[in-house]
Amino acid sequence: MKSVPVVSILMPVRNEELYLVSALESIYRQTFTDWELIVVDDGSTDATPVILENAAVLDRRVRVITQGSGGIVTALNIGLSACRSPYIARMDGDDLCHPGRLESQVAFLEANPDIGLVACAFRHFPRATLKQGFLSYEAWQNSLVSHDLIMRDLFVESPFVHPSIMTRRDLLLRLGGYRNEGWPEDYDLWLRMAADGVRFAKLPQQHFFWRDHPERSTRTLDDYSRKAFRACKAHHLRLGYLKDATQVVMAGAGLEGRAWQRQLSLFGIKVSCWLDIDPRKLGKTLHGAPVITPGELRLNDEPLLVAIGVAGAREEFRLLAHESGLRDGLDFVCVA
Repeated sequence: MKSVPVVSILMPVRNEELYLVSALESIYRQTFTDWELIVVDDGSTDATPVILENAAVLDRRVRVITQGSGGIVTALNIGLSACRSPYIARMDGDDLCHPGRLESQVAFLEANPDIGLVACAFRHFPRATLKQGFLSYEAWQNSLVSHDLIMRDLFVESPFVHPSIMTRRDLLLRLGGYRNEGWPEDYDLWLRMAADGVRFAKLPQQHFFWRDHPERSTRTLDDYSRKAFRACKAHHLRLGYLKDATQVVMAGAGLEGRAWQRQLSLFGIKVSCWLDIDPRKLGKTLHGAPVITPGELRLNDEPLLVAIGVAGAREEFRLLAHESGLRDGLDFVCVA
């Protein structure tokens, strides 16, 4: 009987002929060698099937599953059902891993049985073509190096790059794997994990390299749009922080705050007042609610959402809130 490897690497692919060989080579170079690679080919029409066939012949740890064009969620769940190992590491066919990635993540999970998921810091590449938004996102993500920091900013954006994580197989199966809800399947999973009480961690080493290119799913698919992320956040907030809420206070009367007002209206939740510091907005009424300064706010039982998307402004508001005795996740939640 074949022994079960320690790590199953789960990799869905579709038309990755340009980058797949490099991605596979970064797996072969891992210092931790007790792994199996489960690759699900989601209906590729380029040379991807040939590359995978050759890989499976050359390395018996590589197992290839072929399906029609079912989409990434179907591919992930098919691959998950084939994974045998206690640890599941994600990987995509267009990215790269540092040789020490698997070794460091396995060691961390072995030493910390209370942690359900561990990611690692990442680096976008190629650097020459990156815009400031991507660099800011990289810096923000890499700053979330503890469970408390991850939970603090959980509803700001996805705190993990999906193919950089390692998690426990029994946890994934218990939560039902991945879901196709019209929003990011990975972010939906993190939010379900958090609601289930899972503890997170992130290694500070940049052991994952996230390739940016025009065909990347996060750039091309509607499920990864800002609107889809907002819908995912609102759904999970409605199950937790906003449960039974009929009104909220919204910090930020800009475009993002107004987008949140429209999203919450779908649940019958109204904005009772807006907090802002723009003198052009103060004293006015927006969607039937007054725009006031944070100093005019009188604390009550209404939830407070912080939809401030301007760089640095969210942290300024958070500092002000803390000085007023408000607590992240309990008295307010940052959603942008």
